[in-house]
Amino acid sequence: MVKFIRMIDMERCIGCRACVAACYTENYHTSGAPWNAVIEHEIGTYPNTGLAYMPINCMHCEDPPCKKVCDDMGAHAISKNEFGVVLIDYEKCDGCKYCAAVCPYGVPQYNETMMELYPGKGRTPYENVSDTDRHPTHRKKPKVMEKCTFCWHKLEKAVADGKTDRIGRDPEYTPSCDVVCPVNARLFGDIEDPNSAVAKGIGAKKATQIKKEYGTRPQVYYALVGGDF
Repeated sequence: MVKFIRMIDMERCIGCRACVAACYTENYHTSGAPWNAVIEHEIGTYPNTGLAYMPINCMHCEDPPCKKVCDDMGAHAISKNEFGVVLIDYEKCDGCKYCAAVCPYGVPQYNETMMELYPGKGRTPYENVSDTDRHPTHRKKPKVMEKCTFCWHKLEKAVADGKTDRIGRDPEYTPSCDVVCPVNARLFGDIEDPNSAVAKGIGAKKATQIKKEYGTRPQVYYALVGGDF
């Protein structure tokens, strides 16, 4: 069974935020609802200090608390598919924000309003594309929750094309944030395939999940700087 997972190497990350820019472009972000962010963390002891960078996106947890609370509230807007990807159905979401309250990683974002990409300058051709011509994860609405989807529209295409073995290799089938990293600090692919780059990378770097104490079993692994964060 294919199971998608990501590894981020903080020893290689230079904080350029190309991943953030790629995510904005690929997933039609609206102001105030980012799906990807980079946290700066000071390391070392004065005067020998430096910065480490930690990209944060949805962890696509094995036991996602966001889904639990959404189900408990009766909305049932959050699902986890057979490939391990956690998704929000904008048509079912009522914007209660409970998913944001329970997420240990601060991932879900509330889309307050559908602002233009370039306020006051008119809508771009991309903004004028009909919802019927967009992937469901890109049919944005105000007053609902949003988050990273592992670029599910790309992964879904790989599954349909029978090309899951090309995920993490071909840009067409790989999350855009992982494609653009200039220092190869990000790996993405099938953790069930021992020969995949991401499986090998996790083993070689002894990468680990963060905030494991919450029991959510996140599916994004980090090679940490100095072994801690």
